[in-house]
Parts: sequence; C-alpha cells; structure tokens
Amino acid sequence: MPEKIPTREDALNLLHEYNKSDSLRKHAYAVEGVMRYIARKKGEDEEKWGIIGLIHDLDYERFPDQHCAKTREILEGHGWPAEYIRAVVSYGWGICSDVEPENTLGKTLYAIDELTGLVVANALVRPSRSVMDMTVKSVKKKWKSPAFAAGVDRSIIQKGAEMLGVEHGELIEDTIMGMREVADEIGLRGETA
Repeated sequence: MPEKIPTREDALNLLHEYNKSDSLRKHAYAVEGVMRYIARKKGEDEEKWGIIGLIHDLDYERFPDQHCAKTREILEGHGWPAEYIRAVVSYGWGICSDVEPENTLGKTLYAIDELTGLVVANALVRPSRSVMDMTVKSVKKKWKSPAFAAGVDRSIIQKGAEMLGVEHGELIEDTIMGMREVADEIGLRGETA
C-alpha cells in the first residue's frame, strides 16, 4: 500500500477501532492536545504532531506485550508514512522499543507521554478536579512524592526534558496548557470553568 498523509479522522478511526477503553482514549486526546500546543509554540506542523500524539498508544489495549511493535505493523498496513511511524515507535525508546527519538517531535512525545499521566493524577486530587486552575508549582510538589502516581516514571520525563534542552518546569507548563485546550474531551474541565 503506498504511503499517504493521514488525517485526524484516519487516526481517530484507528484509535477507536483498537481502543475501546475510555481512559486510553482520553489519554490519547490529552497527548494530542499537548503535542498540538507545543507544535504551535515551536512553529511546527500542528496537524502532524497532533495525529502522532493521538495514535501513539494504538496497540496498547489489544497488544500490551507487543506495544510499539504492533503499532508499527498496523500503521504500515494502512500506508502511513515512515516518518510518522518512527516518531510513534520512538516514544517507547528504552521501554518497549529500541528506536531512539531523533527529532524534536519524537523527543517531545517521549517526554510528555508520562507527564500527562502525572498531570491527570494531580487534577483528580484537586478540589476542582480540573486542569483549568492547575499550576506548575502544584505538579512539581506532587512530582517530589514518589508514592503519588507511582506508575509515572519521572526519569523518562526528566530524560525527555534533557533531550529537548528544556527545564522540566517548562515542560510541565506546556503540558498543562495543552491539556487545558482539550479539558472537555479528557473530562478535566472540572468545576472552575
């Protein structure tokens, strides 16, 4: 099948075909929102970055033991461009993939995937249950508590920030801002809006 530039609709259709879990879908929307926000901030292709963020966990629900490998197979089967596939697979570098992120897009996805989980966990313990009133300071405070959101690998976030040459505070701020843009879709608008 020849390569074609995928649309957001293409990505959504695949996401919904392979992921029935509401929480996995919301995670995909959160990552997409952050990728779009950072792409705009950096003057990059927002559509491309968003689509890659949306599709990054495509295989996780059905094939958790083959995570990233199955995504490659699925996307290749749908004729997705090699550049998109590489970016998606590289976000699992050192975890479930040996493909290292090679550009800003891949490094950003690598850095913010885990961070969205920390921001979600932080939002859910706030009285507002929202990202709309969240601060970088509140996330940094939770960051320091290893028992909080223990499944979030902070070393990956830190390594991603280092690869991007940004402070983790800036990465946290960008993640919060990106997630605010999709607060309704991810159920984190809360009581503040």
